[in-house]
Amino acid sequence: MTAWQHPREGQGWRPCISLTPADAGLPKSNGYLVIEANGGLNQQRLSISDAVAVAGLLNATLVIPSFHYHSVWRDPSKFRDIFDEEYFISTLKNDVMVVRELPEVIMERFNHNISSIINLRVKAWSSVSYYLEKVLPKLLENGVIRISPFANRLSSEVEPSVQRLRCLANYKALRFPEPITSLADKLVDRMIKHSSNSDGKYISVHLRFEKDMIAFSCCVYDGGKEEKFEMDVAREKGWRGKFNRTGRIIRPGALRMDGKCPLTPLEVGMMLRGMGFDNNTSIYVAAGKIYREEKYMMPLKKMFPLLQSKETLASPEELAPLKEFSSRMAALDYTVCLHSEAFLTTQGGNFPHFLMGHRRYLNKGHSKTIRPDKRKLAILLDNSNIRWKNFKQDMQAMLHHSDVKGVEIRKVNASIYSFPTPDCMCREDTKRQRLV
Repeated sequence: MTAWQHPREGQGWRPCISLTPADAGLPKSNGYLVIEANGGLNQQRLSISDAVAVAGLLNATLVIPSFHYHSVWRDPSKFRDIFDEEYFISTLKNDVMVVRELPEVIMERFNHNISSIINLRVKAWSSVSYYLEKVLPKLLENGVIRISPFANRLSSEVEPSVQRLRCLANYKALRFPEPITSLADKLVDRMIKHSSNSDGKYISVHLRFEKDMIAFSCCVYDGGKEEKFEMDVAREKGWRGKFNRTGRIIRPGALRMDGKCPLTPLEVGMMLRGMGFDNNTSIYVAAGKIYREEKYMMPLKKMFPLLQSKETLASPEELAPLKEFSSRMAALDYTVCLHSEAFLTTQGGNFPHFLMGHRRYLNKGHSKTIRPDKRKLAILLDNSNIRWKNFKQDMQAMLHHSDVKGVEIRKVNASIYSFPTPDCMCREDTKRQRLV
């Protein structure tokens, strides 16, 4: 099973970065940088990697980031629960000093209350010059600064030395700790064994059909009173009043035709079948709790009986230590998706964006990701008169487009977390030093 023809021989990329010599030493720190990462697993990953870059830019000592507790994710995990803290500090030691907590002498200045430290309200996508002209003086004056929230607080366009730190943090320093990697590696191995009829290759699908995702999208599915009631409750619980503001008009039909609605499991199955994947194809579904799972998952399971998930690959006892923590469960999905032959993204968000970048990093610059044209897909699926032959042609053209766009250089203002070439990778025939 293969869906990919690119990159051609000799046209690939490889991971590489200029390494800092161990004996180079770090200059005296200008002070401590405290940040708070918010959001889910990959929003946290973004904030942490950007914080490493900012700390290097300011010659600051980075304090291990804390995580903001959110009513949607409801995960109280600390940094060390999701990432290998010791490895993170060690990997960055020649580039950025990282400490687990502020020194006692500084904590005493602020009555042991982190919230008392001056919090700089840095605008989103701030430039290098802003940090040097506005933030650095505050750091030098106070010896410590706090930036909360910190999501997307650094411009995508920064000088190579700063971009390099993002590469180092995201693709090398951030790895999951042993309790997660141990189980994740087992799930990958089991998925490969379940895919023996396709040489161990499988497709992973990021299925965003959880209740909170549907509620946030404002899309309508069966259109019944029960669904409306459940979605209204979910929206109010997660985003109090956001969707009930005066003057706000929601048009579910227009949202669907604009490609903004999460794909149903049935739609995913039809798309994959149209692309040429038959019922012997092994599928891994990465998802939270699927909305009305018994009803909506049945068609997909019938089309792809070799379908698996972390819940079917692992025993309840294996999942028990992680089950109540959404970011740790997402880390399992992330790992299994990372090593699949093809990854299908069905909705936007940080999970697919980071996975595409990481897969490019591991696969010679190719994301090996199917990115459907959801606007076109909505038109095709709503056409009751379309012939299967014509639908297949459109789906295979969509797959080919994903193949061609799989190898893509980062454009201006795009993220290195989705497009690691050329900032974090080199052409295979160049001599720039590898990241090891």
